Amino acid sequence: MSFDLTRRLSAEALGTALLLATVVGSGIMGERLADGNVAIALLGNTIATGAILVVLILVFGPISGAHFNPAVTLVFLLRKEIAGTAAIAYVAVQVAGGLAGVWAAHVMFAEAVFQTSTNNRTGGDQWFAEAVATFGLVATILGTLRWRPEAVPFAVGLFITAGYWFTASTSFANPAVTVARSFTDTFSGIAPAHAPAFIAAQCVGAIVATAVFAWLLKPASGAQTAAEVAKADAPAAE
Repeated sequence: MSFDLTRRLSAEALGTALLLATVVGSGIMGERLADGNVAIALLGNTIATGAILVVLILVFGPISGAHFNPAVTLVFLLRKEIAGTAAIAYVAVQVAGGLAGVWAAHVMFAEAVFQTSTNNRTGGDQWFAEAVATFGLVATILGTLRWRPEAVPFAVGLFITAGYWFTASTSFANPAVTVARSFTDTFSGIAPAHAPAFIAAQCVGAIVATAVFAWLLKPASGAQTAAEVAKADAPAAE
């Protein structure tokens, strides 16, 4: 089943809004309940984010592909799986939806709706972490799409859950998320001045992953695909 562009854009906007409401809302909740224990606050933020990603991809994936992320949209543009005009529209609604989700979280937790972050996240270690995180996210998506497409929602949720803890930046891995989180002065925020470098690193990671997996997943000339090998190994019908 295919959906028109309006419905696809609506799915992207709504999904990204719900993602950011979860990221920011769980960060606020975690910080309030953790009594100063940052590790516990981060754990709460991590679990909620990984869980909602699985749900959102299952719900919206059949409609729009469930990108929720300009870096992912860039990957599919480079792979010529989305038109340029549609890609631009995807990015626009992802950013708009992300901002709406942040503001929704603020309302839910009785915070000032409009804020800018004072949370410093900068430096070469942070930028490199974002490149690694986005490389890993794209690798997860492309590899799983190739071999186990039905597992994409779970693989993405698990990767981001892990990424919160193995990257120095807590794995933003998403330019729309980065922009939106610069407008919350809460646990999950990032100072607006530090967002552009994060976004640049994310784009680099996405582009490198696209190139690496274009090579890695390309069968050698004359080689059998996994499906062909499985078919050849299957017992003949009686």
